Amino acid sequence: MITLTKEDGPADLDGVTHLSIGVSWDATSGSSGGVMGMLRRKTGTDLDLIAIAMHAGDPVRLAGLDSLDPIGNGSLLHSGDNQTGHGDGDDETVMVEFSKIPPHITSIVFVAAAYKKGSSFQKARNISFKVYDATGGSTQQVADIWPSMLTQDNSCAVAKAVRNGSTWKLEVINVTGKIKQGDQLSLMRFAAAQ
Repeated sequence: MITLTKEDGPADLDGVTHLSIGVSWDATSGSSGGVMGMLRRKTGTDLDLIAIAMHAGDPVRLAGLDSLDPIGNGSLLHSGDNQTGHGDGDDETVMVEFSKIPPHITSIVFVAAAYKKGSSFQKARNISFKVYDATGGSTQQVADIWPSMLTQDNSCAVAKAVRNGSTWKLEVINVTGKIKQGDQLSLMRFAAAQ
């Protein structure tokens, strides 16, 4: 089993064949009480978990938004879009099967973002990212990452898996930044900077 924190630096994923990263959040009413607060909590806010497959620093595939299996072989799978944050457990998940990742993919950056217009981190509470060792069908949690609630940013680079010869390493990043909402190039530039 691996245990990850930002301070630990990259962890070897020797023996880890499947990895899962999930994001969860709770809807909030912001500062609104009464009927408006109840409506805002009911509709929630839409955060997105996106995995960006990189080749030598250039984004080449995107799992998330409207692409659930961008490589086409099941090696990088997105669970689908949760638009409210309602429900227990992880609201969105990306699964990675390392043995199927094509050899020219050198890293995968996992980003959570308030990507769609009208969504924001400020309209969500208790945002957390969980990393699981999913080898052999298990879901053993190895990291729990909580971004600052003070940020005015709308994206967070959660973690980065990096190919290291025939194996992979995973590091917790937990760096926030701003992207232009609805702009995939802005999102990809943010991921490439990590």
